[in-house]
This record gives sequence, structure tokens and C-alpha cells, in this order.
Amino acid sequence: MKPRFLVVILAALSMLGALSIDAYLPALPTIAHGYAATLPAVQQTLTVYLFAFAFMTLFYGTLSDSFGRRPVILGYLLFYITSSLGAAWAPTLGWLLFFRTFQGLSAGAGSVVGRAIVGDLLSGAEAQRTMSYISLVFGLAPALAPVLGGWVLAGWGWRSIFYLIALFSFVLLLACLRWLPESLAAKNRHAFHFSVIVGHYLVVGSHVRFMLRSLSIALSFTGILLYVTSAPVYILDLLHLSVKDFGWLFVTFIAGMTVGSMASGHLSHRLRPQVIIRAGYGLMGFSVLASLIYTGFFTARIPWAVIPHFFFGFGVALATPAMTVLTLEMFPKLKGLPSSLQGFVFMVVFALISGVVAPLLFASAFRLAVGAAVGLGLSLLLWWLGSRGEREHAILSEAEQPLAEEVPHL
Repeated sequence: MKPRFLVVILAALSMLGALSIDAYLPALPTIAHGYAATLPAVQQTLTVYLFAFAFMTLFYGTLSDSFGRRPVILGYLLFYITSSLGAAWAPTLGWLLFFRTFQGLSAGAGSVVGRAIVGDLLSGAEAQRTMSYISLVFGLAPALAPVLGGWVLAGWGWRSIFYLIALFSFVLLLACLRWLPESLAAKNRHAFHFSVIVGHYLVVGSHVRFMLRSLSIALSFTGILLYVTSAPVYILDLLHLSVKDFGWLFVTFIAGMTVGSMASGHLSHRLRPQVIIRAGYGLMGFSVLASLIYTGFFTARIPWAVIPHFFFGFGVALATPAMTVLTLEMFPKLKGLPSSLQGFVFMVVFALISGVVAPLLFASAFRLAVGAAVGLGLSLLLWWLGSRGEREHAILSEAEQPLAEEVPHL
């Protein structure tokens, strides 16, 4: 398979998680009306999805380390299609919560196993560049999904959004059956032994630098996650726009992420990762400062309320590919499991922002800007703590090496 085509498939696999979030956000008020429920109650369809996503993300990397990347991808796609059709059919809010939970359980494999496939095939600057290109293609989903969801909602109702997601998943399943290669040779797979797997989770989960950096990467997205989960209130109530106008928020973010991903890939062979990361944080800092000043003194209106989001998207897409590669390369013998833990940390942060933080802040554009600034500050602090006084290298510590060497192969 051509490298560029592989990038497209891996990016499309990662898109499914975002599609399940962003495409149906414009429909939340309509779903609440249809089920005679409150908006906070319907918001829990996002929260249960995110927690299920986070939980299952813990296991996809390990499963792919043991059984191969391709079987896990194909199995999760079948499960995802089924749960998406169930969500479209759900006769009550309870059933919708049920199928959204199962949709979340199946949505995490694409991003986790995709990162592992990149780690199998590439390393260093080339891996960073490939991750940047995947982010570039992946970025189309959050930009197009809410806009498409708004138009589908207006034309055919909210259930059609889930039917559309199921159709996209089915086409992707056919593409994976035809073109997705297996990147992990049988001789390099780890036996699925419970004690060994638990030991590996303990090793990676207790690695302070890895966990600090993983938390930092997740928190660096706070300025996007807050606005994504607050989108119905932000667009409809604060900016006084319609369900067809979600593109004002999402396209601005993704335009910045597109430019940032292109810049990250271009610079990966020219600048040290640490330089790229600092530049990314600088752009994100400029964005949150501009939002704080504008929303502190003026009523939020288009286009000024969303212009800073471009620079935040630019910064996060510039910095996070390098941050991700540096973090995953701490464990070169365990590609899937660290990717799972990193994805788990991200989704737990996302779920907490969605279910706890965003409802406290989305009544005010200024509060959202403050939340984004706090998240960025925490991210910068944790990255500094995770990098302080240690040179960049991709090794297991001496205490961790024996455990990795004892892993039997299939």
C-alpha cells in the first residue's frame, strides 16, 4: 500500500470517534425535545460515550499487541456499525444511552491501534511527520461533522445522523478488508497472559514521566474540548446563531489545526521536537490571552469570538505530534499498550470536561476562555515536570527491562 493511502485509512479510522461526538452535537436540543427530556439529561449521552470510550481504550492496544493490528480493527468496525444503527433506532432516551455506551466501547480502536501501526513502521522524525499528516486528514472530521450534522438534522431528523455514521463505517470496513495491511508480525506479538499484561500496565502506568506527559497532551486540548462540548449553548445561545451555523466554531478550529499539522510535518526534519513544542505552546497562549481580553470587555459576536480559535488549533496541531512521539518512544518494546494508556488519559480528561467542567462554564464566553487558559497552564506545567532534567531517549529503565524481556511471544 502507498504510504499516503495508509495515512488516509488510519486518519479515517481515527475520525469515527470524532464523528460520533461532533456530528450529533447540533441535534442535542432536538433529541431533548423528542424524548421530553432536559438538555443536561441528553448531554449524558455524550458523557457515557466518553467514559466507555476511555475504558475500552485501555485494552485495544494490548489486544492488538497479542492478536495483531488488523483483526482488532476489523472487529471493532463491525461492533461500531451495529451500535450506530442501534442509536439510530433507539425508541427512548434510556435505549439511546445504552447504544451510545456500546458505541463508545467500540470507537477507540481506530486512534489507539493507528498510533501503534505508525510505531510499528516508523520512528523519530518520520513518525512525527506521519502523525502530523494523519492529524491533518483527521482534522476534517470535527470541521465537517457538525456542519453536515446540522444540515442532515434540518432535512431528515437526528436519527439520520447515526444512519450516516453507520454508512461511513461500513465503507471504511470494506476499505480495511481490501487494503489495510498487518504491521505486527506474528513473531513480535506478546502472548495474552493475564499476569504479564497486568505487569505491563503497572510498569507503564507507574512511569511518572509518561503519565505526566500523557496528562499534558490531554490538557493541551482543553481549549478545544471545552468549546466542542459546549457547542450547542455557545452557538445557539451565546452567539445567537442557528443549527446550520456550527461551522463558525468548528471550521475555525480545524483550519488552524490543518495549518498546524502541515507545519509540524514540514518542520519535523528541520527543527528539534522541543523547539516545535515551544512554538505550539506560544500560539496556544496567544489564543487564550486574546479570548480572555475580548470576552472580558465585549459581548461575544461573530467573527471576533472565533478568530482566536484558529491560533489555538494551529498551536495544538503543531505541538502534539512531537509530544506524542516523544512520549510513546519511552516504551519501544510495547507500542500498543502505551498508546492505549495515552488514549485512556485523553478520554478521561475529555469526559470530565464534558460532564463536569463544561456545564459550569458554558453560560458565559468569558468563563469558557478562563477554562481554556487554566487547562493550557496545567498542560505546560505538566510537560515541564515530565521533561525536567532528563534527556530525550526511547528506552525502558533498567528496572523495566527484565519485565519486557520476559514477555513470551506467540
